[in-house]
Amino acid sequence: MTVRVYIPATFADLRGQSISAAQAFAATQELQLELDEHDTEALEFAAFLAAVDASLEQLTGRGDSVPLRRVVLAADVPARQTAKPAGQENHPAGIVLEGEVGWSAVAAIHVDEPSAADDVAGALAGDAAAAERLWELDLLWYAPEELAGLIEGAL
Repeated sequence: MTVRVYIPATFADLRGQSISAAQAFAATQELQLELDEHDTEALEFAAFLAAVDASLEQLTGRGDSVPLRRVVLAADVPARQTAKPAGQENHPAGIVLEGEVGWSAVAAIHVDEPSAADDVAGALAGDAAAAERLWELDLLWYAPEELAGLIEGAL
């Protein structure tokens, strides 16, 4: 059985041979209980949005080392590769990925459009208006086969 997971990332993560991420998000039972939602699509969207927020957090302190664009990878991983994180302060969609995720498991790459970089920088600096504008932006969808062009175009 596989689980669709949403992995927060940065452009630096896109350059690796595989994805090494401890943190990810999925449509968990905890999320279902918290949202009182039974529609899988709605739960997956909530998990995706949590990954979008976490991607922004991963950009904190990165400076010019990576493009200031949020990145989320949607991947289908074996259920045995996921675990509930320890501790009580976790997001209800939060999971831990055990081991690396191969690019063959990635179903889609979601990335901010380049014009969002100023709002990403503003949000990271504490600008509430910039953060709100980010919430209104949809991330662009790329197929895994477009990875090389995506990286090349971002640099």
